[in-house]
Amino acid sequence: MKKIILLFVAFVLIGCNDKDTKRFQNGDIIFQDSPSTQSKAIKIATNSRYSHVGVIYREDGKVYVYEAVGPVLLTPLKDWIAHGVDHHYVVKRLKNPDILTPITLRNMRRVAKKFANRPYDALFGWSDDRVYCSELIWKIYKRALGIELGKLKKLRDFNLNHPVVKQKLYERYGKNVPLDEPVISPQGIFDSTLLKEVYSN
Repeated sequence: MKKIILLFVAFVLIGCNDKDTKRFQNGDIIFQDSPSTQSKAIKIATNSRYSHVGVIYREDGKVYVYEAVGPVLLTPLKDWIAHGVDHHYVVKRLKNPDILTPITLRNMRRVAKKFANRPYDALFGWSDDRVYCSELIWKIYKRALGIELGKLKKLRDFNLNHPVVKQKLYERYGKNVPLDEPVISPQGIFDSTLLKEVYSN
């Protein structure tokens, strides 16, 4: 009995129940604040509450998040939520529901599959050799659907003067910061006018 109660409490704390997951669709984009060491710098530099993003996959009645977090992989939704700060997350979806047809969703999976197991890009480069979270989502939508979720910026366009950001940049690049490297941030995708919010806990 005690074990059942503990499981129930954990389930509630994670903040995701069956009713929630049933409303999520393939292709939905999910945002959270990661507790990683670089998260604070990302949020300061991009003026964002969120530092991590993934895309929803539904398979065999189960819900997953496809994400670039170490290697690019599928993470069960409940595990993904549990990894975020306070288990808070927001889900967004394309405003035009006609875009995500069975054919276009298959195309998204085809594109996404090419990134499977790619290592995480801690230097935020724009090549496909290594991938960071928002880059993965942006490239899937761009290459599969021809849609740009957010405007690409250059690294120099962000707030790089804060001490926390400066320290992280120095750790990663030394004195050779690639200021002209194309970058898409989680906030850049979050702010896309093509998306609407469908859930937030």
